Amino acid sequence: MKNNSLWKNLECDFDERVGDLISRMTLEEKVSQMLYTSFALSRFDIPEYNWWNECLHGVARAGTATVFPQAIGLAAMFDREMMRIVADVISDEARIKHHIAKDKKDFGIYKGLTYWSPNINIVRDPRWGRAHETYGEDPYLIAEMGIQFCNGLQGDNEKYLKLVATVKHFAVHSGPEADRHRFDAIASAKDMEETYLYAFERTVMESKVASVMGAYNRTNGEACCASETLLQYLLREIWGFDGYVVSDCGAIQDIWMDHKLVDSPEAAAALAVRNGCDLNCGHVYEALIQAVQDGLLSEEEIDISLSRLFLARMKLGMFDPDEMVEYAQIPVEKLDSDEHHAISYEAAVRSMVLLKNDGLLPLKKDSLKTVAVIGPNADSEMALLGNYFGTPSIKKTVLAGIQEALPEARILYAQGSVLDGDPPEAMWGETLDSRISEAVDMAERADVVVLCLGLDCSIEGEESGNTTEGGDKRDLQLPLPQRMLLEAVGKVDRPIVFVGLVGSAMDYSFAKENANAIVQAWYPGQMGGKALADLLFGVRDFSGRLPITFYDSFNDLPAFEDYSMEGRTYKYYEGKPQFSFGYGLSYAKFDYSDLSLSNDVIDAGDFLTVCVNVKNISSIDGAEVVQVYLEDVKASTRVPQHALVGFERVILNAGEEKQVCFEISPEMMSIVRDDGSRIIESGKFNIYVGGSQPDKQSIKLRDQKCLDKKFEVVSSKMIKSALFKL
Repeated sequence: MKNNSLWKNLECDFDERVGDLISRMTLEEKVSQMLYTSFALSRFDIPEYNWWNECLHGVARAGTATVFPQAIGLAAMFDREMMRIVADVISDEARIKHHIAKDKKDFGIYKGLTYWSPNINIVRDPRWGRAHETYGEDPYLIAEMGIQFCNGLQGDNEKYLKLVATVKHFAVHSGPEADRHRFDAIASAKDMEETYLYAFERTVMESKVASVMGAYNRTNGEACCASETLLQYLLREIWGFDGYVVSDCGAIQDIWMDHKLVDSPEAAAALAVRNGCDLNCGHVYEALIQAVQDGLLSEEEIDISLSRLFLARMKLGMFDPDEMVEYAQIPVEKLDSDEHHAISYEAAVRSMVLLKNDGLLPLKKDSLKTVAVIGPNADSEMALLGNYFGTPSIKKTVLAGIQEALPEARILYAQGSVLDGDPPEAMWGETLDSRISEAVDMAERADVVVLCLGLDCSIEGEESGNTTEGGDKRDLQLPLPQRMLLEAVGKVDRPIVFVGLVGSAMDYSFAKENANAIVQAWYPGQMGGKALADLLFGVRDFSGRLPITFYDSFNDLPAFEDYSMEGRTYKYYEGKPQFSFGYGLSYAKFDYSDLSLSNDVIDAGDFLTVCVNVKNISSIDGAEVVQVYLEDVKASTRVPQHALVGFERVILNAGEEKQVCFEISPEMMSIVRDDGSRIIESGKFNIYVGGSQPDKQSIKLRDQKCLDKKFEVVSSKMIKSALFKL
C-alpha cells in the first residue's frame, strides 16, 4: 500500500507529487480531469475545477473588475512596460477573485486561475471580426506585446505561477468566422515561418507560457487541435514547450462532425490526445474511456496529458497552503481599486491615435461655450468595452468625459442614428434619417462637434454579430445609418472632431476629407471617455500608433479566404494606404539626428547597434514612439518592403533630447526562403529610424523626416533549416 500522503508531501517536487497522484487514479477519474469542467475527486479531497477563464483586457465574465482598452488598443501603445503593468494588474484581480470564490466554495466557471488569453493571431485581413482581440498585423510587435502580457499574468516567482497564460489560437487562424469549424487554412512554408508562427514561437520560448490553445480550423489539412505538425513536432519537439494544450471550445467535435477527418467522437478524442491536446473545452473527451477500451489510445498516453494538467495546478499552488503562495496574499482591497482605474486611464491615453489634425486640436476650454457630442457611440458603454470584458464599477463614456471636462459649458447630446440596421421603432414609422435633424440642429448651435461613430461587439466579434458574415465585417465602411449621419453633420459649417470607437481598420475617407481632426479611440475601456477628453483638451498628448494598416477598401486585397501574405499588411501591400501601420500624430514635435550604426560592414551572424538622437522641439512635454525598420535591398526571394525590427516609447520634456539605441539581431536580418528556412545572405540593407514607417505618406503627414543608413553583410549564414514540407 502506497503512502497516501506522498502527493501531498510539500517536501517532494511537483513532478513527484503529480506522478504519485496519477498512479492512484482510475481511468474514469483520469478522463474526468481532462474536461474543462473537471469533476471533484472526493477520495483525494480535490474539489471540482473549471479551467475556463478570460482576461483579454481585464478579468472577464467574473463580476466586477477593472476593464482596460481592448487588446488592439493595448498594442497601439507600442509600450512594453505599460503592457506588463496592465497584465500584472489583471493577474492581481484574477488572484483576488479566485481566492474569494474558493473561500465561498464556489468552483464554477470563471473562478479559476487558468486564463485563455492573450490572442496572438495576426490580422492579415481587415474584415476579420476578431481583429480587435489581437495585437495587430506585425509579427514582431505581436511577439513583443504577447511576451510582456504573458509575463505579467504568470509572475516571476521561481516556484509558483501567478496565473496560467494561454496563447491562442495555434495556429494560422484569422477568419472567416462563419467557416471556422470546417475551414482549411492553406499557408506556404515561407508564410508559416515568416508570419503565422513567429509570435507563437517567441512567446512560447521567451515567456515560458504555460498553456497553448489550438484553433478551430485546419491548417494545411490537419485539424489544429489534433495536428501532429503543430502540437507535437513544432510546439514540443522544436520549441521545447512543456506546458499543456487546450482545445478551443467545441473544436474536438469539429474534427469528426465538420472537418470529417475521423468518423466518431472516440476517434476524434484519441487523435487529439495522441497528438498533444491535453484538455477539452467541450465534452468529447468523455469518449476517451471507450477509446482506450477499443485500443485507439493507451492509458499511458492519457497519463502524459494528465501529468501536464496537474503540474499546472501544482505550480499555481492549488494543492499547497495559501500561506506558502505569495500570490494568495494579494489584499482584496486592490480589486477594482482607484489605483487600477488610474492604470486603465493611463493605458487608454497611450492607446488612442491621432490620425488627422488641421490645427483644431487641442481644443481650448476657455473659448468653448457650447459643444455638441453626437453619435451612437457618444454615450455607449458597449463601445468602451469591446468583447471578453468584465463589469467595471466606473464607466466614463465620451459624453461623460466631456461633461466633466467642461463643467461651465453647455454640452448638447444627440444619438443621431442607430449603430446599424433599422431603428427598433421602425415598425411605428421611424426611418434611418429620423434622428439626423436633431443632430444637425445641435451641431449648428455648437462651437465644435465631437462626432462619435464606429461599431461594437454586436457587429464585429467572434462568430457573432448582426451581420450575415458571422462577426466579420461585410466591408470597411461605417454602417449606412452612420454614413448618413456623418454626411449630414459634415455639411454643417462647424469644426468637427471625428472619433472612431471601433476595433479595427475602417474606411475613414469621408472624415479624412471633411473633419478637422480624426481620433482612433478603439474600444478604450472603462476610463475611455475621460482619457479622450483629456487628450482633446490638451491635458495629455497623443502618443498611440496604428498596429494595423487602414485601407481605402478591401477591393485590392486578396480574397478573405486566401491565407497567402502576398498583397497583405504594410509589408506586402503595394497600394496607397489611407493610414499606415505605425502612424500617429502628437501635439509635440520631434526631431531626429545623428543616426549611427556600430558598423557599416558586418559578418553574417553579427549583431548591429543602431543609435539616434531624438529631440522634443516643441514647447510642450510629449512621448514619441521611435520606430526602426529594416529593408533588404538585395534578397534572392520575396521579402517585405521593409519590416519593423525595433521600437521604443520615449518620454521627452519640452526641449529635451535623448539618444535611443537598438540592437538588431542576426535573425532580424535573415530572410525566409520558399521552403521555410531562414538564412542571412550577403548583401546590402537599409535601416530607417523615425516616428513612423518610411513610406512617403506617413512622413509627409507627420511633417517629420525619417533617417536612413546603409550597411552591408558579408558572407552568408543559415539561421534555421526548413522545419517541414508542405
